[in-house]
Amino acid sequence: MLRPLTAGDEPQLISVYHDAVISQAQGLYEAAQIDAWAHHAERDPDVLTGLRRGYGLASCDATDPDVIEAFGLLDPIDRLSLLYCRGRSCRQGRGRQLVLALEREAQRQHCRRLRTEASQLSRPLLLRLNWQIEAEEELLFAGQPFRRWRMIKDLP
Repeated sequence: MLRPLTAGDEPQLISVYHDAVISQAQGLYEAAQIDAWAHHAERDPDVLTGLRRGYGLASCDATDPDVIEAFGLLDPIDRLSLLYCRGRSCRQGRGRQLVLALEREAQRQHCRRLRTEASQLSRPLLLRLNWQIEAEEELLFAGQPFRRWRMIKDLP
């Protein structure tokens, strides 16, 4: 079940963000990278600012709509800025459902192209959903070196 994010969701979103990184980044990133990334949302006020400013959706537990298992955010409307899923709920189609719903919302708001910076976690899903890699880049994130992919998708 998808629903719009609300201001009251912020503590859960920080928890989902942390859990997603801790539970899924092993083997893709080094321990110092995982630690820096996992704690970024609770340390950087810009994350909460983006959550308040952007258009976001939560994928909730079917038995309890107050329990968020995954979320995605457009901020601004032409940029997929966050996409995170708890480890216990990954590989259930939640990320796909969120991305497709966010694409529809962007189209509804007359956006013709989406962009994002994808991690090693989200890049495979986005490629399956017909996003294109525009460039690979290296950056310092939360004090650690990371590789990510700038990706785009043209919308009909």
